[in-house]
Amino acid sequence: MFLANSTEIIAMREFNLLYIILDSVFLLFFSAILLIKKRYSTLLFALAGGVLYMIVDYGIFHLALHTRSITGGSMFWVLLWMSMSYGMTNFALIWIWLRKDEHFVAYTAAVWIWWICCPLLSSMGGEPTIHIQRTTGAYHGAMAIIMVVSYFALIVYNLLQKDKDKRFRIAWLFTLGVLVQLGWEVGLLIGGIRSADLDVYNKIMTLVVNSLVETNLGLPALYCIYLLISARRREDLGKPERKLGFTEALKANNAERYRKIVGTAQ
Repeated sequence: MFLANSTEIIAMREFNLLYIILDSVFLLFFSAILLIKKRYSTLLFALAGGVLYMIVDYGIFHLALHTRSITGGSMFWVLLWMSMSYGMTNFALIWIWLRKDEHFVAYTAAVWIWWICCPLLSSMGGEPTIHIQRTTGAYHGAMAIIMVVSYFALIVYNLLQKDKDKRFRIAWLFTLGVLVQLGWEVGLLIGGIRSADLDVYNKIMTLVVNSLVETNLGLPALYCIYLLISARRREDLGKPERKLGFTEALKANNAERYRKIVGTAQ
């Protein structure tokens, strides 16, 4: 019975209108900061993340699989805000962490603190009036397949790659995927947004499964996209002095990490 039920997790959120308003203001503020600091690639990647989340959440989860339900609001507009909110912040953090931005601590702190505090601030706007949830049994298997294929592709590549400096840092990528989703899930749980009316099992399993799988299943592909783009465009969208091939970009990204850790020039 436990195994049969473990694949069916109910991911639910409940919030009020003030939560949406406050979060939308933060998104504008965060985007403005990225523009001022000339983090153009980061902002474009973040916007692409919001669009991707909307396609998946509204197009696949709602329209195709019929796993979404909502009371107290419009499915389209609520999902549009949710997708842009967590799509933009998740993808921005991923890009910032992958490129090891010099201000990554500040950007990370801003997003994580907001994820924790926004639900608490919105409590001043009254009781939750919007309830939205999705069941997961219909697609967790497909998500697992994508994650297996994507990470096993990196594993096989590493086994065949003789130059150790051109291998993927799989444990590092996996850890980033867990951290970015875990920060989001913990903020929702602490603020009473996530699964407030559900039992402890659903709360814990939503936190664990989402943190391990939902962002991680696409992270290998996102890292490859990052390498391809960063090898041809600087963060301000200008052209680099020399374009790099894919494996060269991977090696350069690895070397940059080593320089930051050991403090030596290479």
